Amino acid sequence: MIIDQTIVDRIGRNLVVKGAELDEYIIDSMLKMGIMSAYIFDGYLPDPDESLITSPEAARQIERLTKSDRSKVKLSEDVKKRVAEGIQYIYSSGVDTQEISKAATNITDDLMNAIFSNNAVAIDISVLKTSDEYTFKHSVDVATIAMITAKSAGLAKEQIYEIGLAGLLHDVGKTKVPDSILNKPGRLEDDEFEIMKKHSLFGYRMIENNPDLSSAVKLAVLQHHEKIDGSGYPMAVKGDQISSYAKILSISDIYDALVTDRPYKSAFSQRDAIEMIMSMTGELDIKIMETFLESMILYPVGSIVELSNGEKAKVVSNTPKYILRPTVVGLQSGIAYDLANDMSYANIIIL
Repeated sequence: MIIDQTIVDRIGRNLVVKGAELDEYIIDSMLKMGIMSAYIFDGYLPDPDESLITSPEAARQIERLTKSDRSKVKLSEDVKKRVAEGIQYIYSSGVDTQEISKAATNITDDLMNAIFSNNAVAIDISVLKTSDEYTFKHSVDVATIAMITAKSAGLAKEQIYEIGLAGLLHDVGKTKVPDSILNKPGRLEDDEFEIMKKHSLFGYRMIENNPDLSSAVKLAVLQHHEKIDGSGYPMAVKGDQISSYAKILSISDIYDALVTDRPYKSAFSQRDAIEMIMSMTGELDIKIMETFLESMILYPVGSIVELSNGEKAKVVSNTPKYILRPTVVGLQSGIAYDLANDMSYANIIIL
C-alpha cells in the first residue's frame, strides 16, 4: 500500500511522508503512536495544488540563488538506535551511578563522532528525534544542541564532550521524582512544584561521588535551571556564579522543552519557541544566546513556507544571525525575498 497523506506530529514534523510504501514496521509504529487509520493511494491523481506549482521565473531564481545550509549534525539509524537504548538505560531506576557514567560516555562518543565526522556547525532540531518518550528524546536533544552551541562558541573538544555528558545527565534526578508528579497531566500544585524543582539537586547527588565525571559536569547538572538574574533554582545563584556549561544547557533545555508536547501542555512552534528564547535577555546569557541562535536552522534550504503576504515560497539560503528570516523565492511570482537584509520586505514574515 502507498500512503496518500503525510503523517505529522503535533509540531509539524514529518513522521511518514506521502508516497511512502507501508510495511509492517511503519504500520506498527503508527499504531503505537495512536494513529489508527490513514488514506491509501487508490490510483486516482487529483489536480496538483496550484499554489505549489513553480513558475519558470521562480525555477530560474531558485537555481541561481540556492546556497546549501551549513553542515548539520546527522545521526544514522544505527546511532539513533544505540543512543535510544543507552539513554533509556541511564534513566532506568536502580542503575548504578558508575554504569550511568559509562553509558553516558558511550552515547557522547557517538554524538561527538556525528558532529565532527562532517564538521557540523549547525543543527536542524526536527531530525533529532530518537525516541517517542519525552525524557529520552529530550536528554539527547539537549546534549546535541548544547554540544553544537559549544562548538560554535569555540570551546575545546574536551569541553564539548563534557557538555554532552552533562546534557545527557541533566535530568537524571527526575528518576527520584514520583511519577504522579512527573507525568501529571495538569498544572502542578505549589508543593508538587517544589519537589519537581529538586530534580537537579537529586541528579547532582546521584553523580557527585562518581570519579569518572568532572566537577564541571556535576556542576552543570546542578545548575542547569539557574538564571543569570537569580530567578532560577535550586540555589538562586546569578551571573558569574553559574558555570558556562550550565548557561549553555539552560538555553538548550528551555528550547527543547518548549517545542515538545508534554502531558500538561502542547508544544510551541519552533518559531514561537525561538521568539520566547529571544525575549529572555534578563534570564539567559546574551552571548551564549546569540551563539545558540546562530547554530539553529529552522527553515532548511529546500523547505516550502507560507509568507504573510499569502504566497508560498521555497527557502534558498539561510542567514545565521537572522534564523527567522531566510531568503526565499515565491513559487508563483519568482520574487526573491531577502527577509534578513532587504528592508522593503520588513513587513513580511514566515507563517
